[in-house]
Amino acid sequence: MLEGIQHLGEGLFALVTDGWSLFHIAWATLLGICVGMLPGLTATLGLTLMATLTFHMAPSQAILILIGMYVGAIFGGSRSAILLNIPGTPANAAVALDGFPLARQGNVGRAMGIATVGAVLGTLIGMLCLAFFAPFLADRALDFQSFEFFWLAVLGVVVSGRLTANEDPLKGWVAGFIGLLVAMVGQDVLHAYPRFAYGYGNLRAGFDLLPVLVGVFGFSELLVVMKTTFHATVERSKDRSIPSIREVARYWKNIIVSGISGTFMGIIPGVGEDMGAWVSYGFARAMSKERAKFGQGSYEGLISSQTGCSAAVPGAIIPVLTLAIPGSAPAAVLLAALIVHGVSPGPLIMITSPGFVFEIVAMVILATAAILVFGLLLTRPLLKVLEVPRNRLMPVIFVLCTVGAFAVNSRVFDIWVMLGFGVLGYVLRELRFPMAPLILGVVLGPILDENLRRGLQLTDGGLGPFFTRPICLGLWLIILFTFLLGTRSFPALLVRIRNATLGPPNNSQGA
Repeated sequence: MLEGIQHLGEGLFALVTDGWSLFHIAWATLLGICVGMLPGLTATLGLTLMATLTFHMAPSQAILILIGMYVGAIFGGSRSAILLNIPGTPANAAVALDGFPLARQGNVGRAMGIATVGAVLGTLIGMLCLAFFAPFLADRALDFQSFEFFWLAVLGVVVSGRLTANEDPLKGWVAGFIGLLVAMVGQDVLHAYPRFAYGYGNLRAGFDLLPVLVGVFGFSELLVVMKTTFHATVERSKDRSIPSIREVARYWKNIIVSGISGTFMGIIPGVGEDMGAWVSYGFARAMSKERAKFGQGSYEGLISSQTGCSAAVPGAIIPVLTLAIPGSAPAAVLLAALIVHGVSPGPLIMITSPGFVFEIVAMVILATAAILVFGLLLTRPLLKVLEVPRNRLMPVIFVLCTVGAFAVNSRVFDIWVMLGFGVLGYVLRELRFPMAPLILGVVLGPILDENLRRGLQLTDGGLGPFFTRPICLGLWLIILFTFLLGTRSFPALLVRIRNATLGPPNNSQGA
């Protein structure tokens, strides 16, 4: 523990005393807030474009910029959610439930100030969990072998598909399966045999992750935004935007519960910040003595949803660093950027780079300080961002998508990959398929493939250890239960079993 505090202090001191680091975290966080504010531009899109633009930078500076973009974009989405009832990012949908009614009541400044403080405190709670639990999880991950990592990859796709497609979990699983199929294209890791290449040279190397990300989250988002009509009227705030300590202290229970629950939801592979916000909002409503105000303009609901949403950001970074498995779609981009810049996330990170986890924590602390300053002092100037004409913005985004896809490997083929996956992502979105499981399948596909084949080699083709090792047993039982919960017949079966054993519930008392 003392060694970790020492690494954290050294990393924070190095960043604070470096002028370029402060400059990069300031402009990256501010740009992230602007990206998050603009409806249609998501944190994933911002991170994807920034990952390609920082490709040739020094690893430490590039990762610092990406952390600032990540934290800033998730926070920035609350601005348009409160002002326009249009969440800037999907993670801020729960913020709009109470933020917009408060704005209509004339409390725009106070609502934005409360949301800013909630975002800062939520990120700090998640950061504390990152600092304390990431080394512990990395130590426990050393017990994982190929058998466990195979099931962990399967668990990420199954859980992500279940939780991101509430209407029909089958759509989430189909999207994840498509991602796994995409990951299988190219030479296999053990024998370098070209799979699904069909004699085409560019396919022998497979689909690079960044062009796929730019297409699915960038170009497809552009198509969706250009299809929808958008008319915004920005309300001017006349009340104060800096809340008092007493105002914030009233909601200390909500902040702690939302911070912990948001961090936990961020850790679950593929779930992301939006589920962190919704789960925290649900806990706050269940705990509240004023449930009727929720959805009508409740400060409790606003600070809880924003706290949970922001806490999920460092929560999603925890499995990225310790297991090389992203907790959300933006975290998947961050994982790809770490690998591109020569960082090797996974169970050995505390051995090979013991101070790196705490360097990330220091970066999150600086980004949190930046959103506190920008969120409280630049509320009114930042409203100008919402007035940018969309017909001028979208061509710039398209150019950045094209340049970003090409810049990774300098191949025209990657531009076609970006366009192809952009159209595929647009079609799947129109059919209400979630995108997070697809990207998670692309990220986890190589992990699943490599560990399955390595495990089979270790056992001469035997499947026994995949099902009998203690951790494997627990993982595949969780996967089975998650799959059964997603089927429509299984919950009804549970009800019938309950009625058969305990009898049907007696509703006469409620009548």
